[in-house]
Amino acid sequence: MDFFFVRDHRRRFRFYSAEPLGPLPAHFSKTRAVWEKAKKKVTGLDPRTLLQEQAFAHGGRPGSEPLVIRHSGRRDEGAARARLLFFLQRMKTRHIAILATEAVVVPFTGLAALLPGPNVIFYALAILMVIQWQALRGLSRLAVKRHEFVADPLLAEWEDAVERRDEARYPALLERLGRELGLPTPRKLLWR
Repeated sequence: MDFFFVRDHRRRFRFYSAEPLGPLPAHFSKTRAVWEKAKKKVTGLDPRTLLQEQAFAHGGRPGSEPLVIRHSGRRDEGAARARLLFFLQRMKTRHIAILATEAVVVPFTGLAALLPGPNVIFYALAILMVIQWQALRGLSRLAVKRHEFVADPLLAEWEDAVERRDEARYPALLERLGRELGLPTPRKLLWR
């Protein structure tokens, strides 16, 4: 499985795999209607975030050494490796902070149980916590795995357009990224 480490239109680094968003990994024994409502709320979130979380979780799975990571090639492999490791550490810190915040908020969602209807808030937060936890575990494993960096001229062309803020080239480049590299919905991932 190939992974992509590339900047988006705001010049922020993103980490993705070529897989489309898969099924959510949590199963609860409560009523199916509540579960489906919560799942719908979570999958309605920004695909940029959900696909990145999925890439973190999938990249950290055992096996499949070394991980192939496609990057723009605008920097040498050592600089790309350092940038990736710094990015992974920053994401790991962010996930720990988010999980701590969610752990503090979860007890208060129990008060929503007093309201009529299903407690969708609790289930949506629980699903988000499971996703965050799996991504955190994947981030820890990703940092210690061997990485094989592959420079891709199409990603270099995209980052060049981003640096120059040449938005007229974005649609054509994003279409080529989707077609040639198999990146799912590149417009939603890297632009708007």
